[in-house]
Amino acid sequence: MVIGGEWVESESGARFEATSPATGESLGTLPEGTREDARRAIAAANASRRDWAARSAFERAAAMTRVADLIEERRDDLARTLTLDQGKPLHAEAYGEVEELVVYWRMAAADATRLTGSMPPSMDAAKRILAYRVPRGVVGVITPWNWPYTMPAEVIAPALAAGNAVVWTPASSTAICAVKLAECIVDAEFPAGVFSMITGPGAVVGDEIASSRGTHAIGFIGSVATGLRVAERAAGKATLLELGGNGPLVVLDDADVEAAAEASLVASFLCAGQSCTAGERFLVHEDVHDRFVEALAAAVERSIHLGDPFAEETTMGPLNNEATAAKMDEHVADALERGASLVTGGSRASGFATDLYWEATVLTEVTEEMEVAREETFGPVVPITRISSDEEALQIANASPYGLLTAVWTRDLARGLRFAEAVDAGWVNVNESTNYWESHLPFGGRSGTRSGVGRVGGSSVLDAFTEPKTVVLTLG
Repeated sequence: MVIGGEWVESESGARFEATSPATGESLGTLPEGTREDARRAIAAANASRRDWAARSAFERAAAMTRVADLIEERRDDLARTLTLDQGKPLHAEAYGEVEELVVYWRMAAADATRLTGSMPPSMDAAKRILAYRVPRGVVGVITPWNWPYTMPAEVIAPALAAGNAVVWTPASSTAICAVKLAECIVDAEFPAGVFSMITGPGAVVGDEIASSRGTHAIGFIGSVATGLRVAERAAGKATLLELGGNGPLVVLDDADVEAAAEASLVASFLCAGQSCTAGERFLVHEDVHDRFVEALAAAVERSIHLGDPFAEETTMGPLNNEATAAKMDEHVADALERGASLVTGGSRASGFATDLYWEATVLTEVTEEMEVAREETFGPVVPITRISSDEEALQIANASPYGLLTAVWTRDLARGLRFAEAVDAGWVNVNESTNYWESHLPFGGRSGTRSGVGRVGGSSVLDAFTEPKTVVLTLG
């Protein structure tokens, strides 16, 4: 773990084992952090935060650039670690995540120099007003296992760039990846205490970080249930919560069906479906339903290759952990018991080093009462429901408690825009996969849904980790 700029053990001396979902081998052990470890890190952050905030934006930007340079130098090691620890195919996905990781740190370097203020007029001619944004202090960061490099970076990098100190606890199941990323940050030579990382159980370390009076803002990415608990424990602080999704991919009757089928592969099988922006519902107009299913089945057969994630031909690797695989088991079994039809896949794959490899699965005749329709499955499944109109698709989409991302396919761009404006989602793609986003754009859930509050992405995230300050100068 990293506390006060030093690599340290847990104060308890306890360690936990990391096991590869891809190979089943032990990857080593890591310190099992405690509340006291988190308190030490928070204290170190508070001791260093004022000095870091006082540095110029350009000095902080240079530190962000050093991190990006180190990531580029260690590209191969970072990618191989991601494949071993998370399970992502090395060539199809892992290198891509490392490249996006570089983007986040370079973007934070640029955004650090673009924080601006204003000089609004005063009612008193002898006064001048300065209004500008300042760092909040210590930002606690809690991140998940599905994107163990880029999701921490989209919070940690802008928080540091804005002048905050950061205390981070990563998901335990990809903590080896977290160590590799932390090495890049530590080796970029930030002042001691500005960055700390505590590995260990979220219910202990994460809870301490969220609830401590020593943290002044919280950035959380993860499940709805955990996010609500974090929000409760962090009550009174600025919180950025990027939570779950069950985003529909809607195929209207005038869609380019073959293109929509191809995009569905990325929507459902990128990261083996373990993405908050995965296509978790497919609402397909009855006039093109059969043609879409046929095109999708052919595309899965042609393009999705489940296998050894280190092999060049592999496009999909294992699920990351048993809890996720068990939920996939449950949701698919429930759908089939309730009358869904299986087009392809439908079970865990045999003959692999672990039991975490799940077949690419397509289901039709999916109805509202099925778990695969109601909840976030987080696995490689395409659940297809027939619709008869735009209005029916909107009714189904807006009845969902989630509101993160929606995609709609239509050749009529005006129709697509009308749909985008009517659907309750924070982000809408027209004629694109649900798993398409750009790192510099604001991303987050729609108000009133279970998909979170605030926005990550580009300079918009700085709003969560800075606050306005007003200074009144009397000229005399």
